[in-house]
Amino acid sequence: MSGIIGSKLNIRGSNRVSTSGTDGQVLISSGAGVAANYEDAAAGISWQAVETGSTMTAVAGEGYWVDTSSNACTITLPASASVGDTIIFADYARNWGTNSITIDSNGLNYQGEDDTFDVEYDTDGTALRIVYMDATKGWIPTIDKSVSDVPSKGNSEGIFGFGYNGGRSGLTNLVSNAGVVASDVAAVGTARYGVAATQYGGDKGIFGFGNSGSATAITNLVSNAGVVASDTSGVGTARYDLAGCSYGSDKGIVAYGTTGSTVSLSNLISNAGVVATDTTGVGTARVDPGACEYGADLGIFGYGNPGYLSMTNLVSNTGVVGTDVTGVGTGRYSLTACTYAYDKGIFGFGYTGSATAVTNLVSNTGVVATDTTGVGTARYELAATQYAGDKGIFGYGTTGTEVSLTNLVSNAGVVATDTTGVGTARQTSSACSFN
Repeated sequence: MSGIIGSKLNIRGSNRVSTSGTDGQVLISSGAGVAANYEDAAAGISWQAVETGSTMTAVAGEGYWVDTSSNACTITLPASASVGDTIIFADYARNWGTNSITIDSNGLNYQGEDDTFDVEYDTDGTALRIVYMDATKGWIPTIDKSVSDVPSKGNSEGIFGFGYNGGRSGLTNLVSNAGVVASDVAAVGTARYGVAATQYGGDKGIFGFGNSGSATAITNLVSNAGVVASDTSGVGTARYDLAGCSYGSDKGIVAYGTTGSTVSLSNLISNAGVVATDTTGVGTARVDPGACEYGADLGIFGYGNPGYLSMTNLVSNTGVVGTDVTGVGTGRYSLTACTYAYDKGIFGFGYTGSATAVTNLVSNTGVVATDTTGVGTARYELAATQYAGDKGIFGYGTTGTEVSLTNLVSNAGVVATDTTGVGTARQTSSACSFN
């Protein structure tokens, strides 16, 4: 159902004649020689806690955030109603398109039809306000509108960090909102390689896990000014050669990697940068995959080793990793990925038995495109991040020898030719955005 039906809001209450109203009243009439007339204003809608169940019963005068992330929901309306009774429903998680709501009008009419008719709302982001008109028309939607999802504007700066350059490194390099890589910043935290990184909190970042001589789970937070914090004791299984991306707009997830044996574990990161304990993985255990955000609040892990995998696993906006999706494009590992154009992604470079520069675009629905012929020096064990909100940058890596080259990604997903790098050449570094 769709459309907006306009109606006048009637304020009901007991009339009162007075020279002045009392708190909570409104003036409804006044004229020469006539005492001012006030009446009690109707109470506003009382918003309730988020509803997550498969059934619920609505009450007039209340508003409901209905979260159908896990299941559809049947909503039973009151068995009796008075003219002007109002109820509001809103799609809490923008998921009614997947799991709809069904209205049971409970013996009363709905838009002039009796309750034998199914009333279903199945559009993401719907805001629905219904008002009881009379016995003939029953409940009437006065607002039935899909509220547009405001896309993330992305972070304007990025940071490359950690890696290997003949030894483990903790160096970082900031990326400006013009895609310019700054010189080395002295290491803070334990030097290591095979680290994962992702943004969190909308404007901050986190480096986590890695190999510091052995697998570790320590993390280092990145402020919205690009300042890297000292070590935080790790939570979850120590491992390295894993990947990370954001989800839900302001949270992060790291997944896969090796402890000496490949795993498919994941760890969620809250919007305060707190790492959760292990979640048993879904999908093929592997090392050296890539990962990025897409669709404004979703994520995708792709490719990896053992072998030269091209499978992907989608991440929901609640951080749930999906089962394997048969891959598109050249199977490879030691690649990387980043977001561009606010809601799309790109996998790039990697190792196919030799270094490659091929890329694969990711649509805003998580569909991976076929290979795009690579631009720039073929290499692997590199990193990538978003910058300027809607652009990306690939940086560092190895051709067999560590390099500090970078390649910018336009907001159309086009990879530019090599830019001579700044900072210490290294491989197995990681990157994320901030600010």
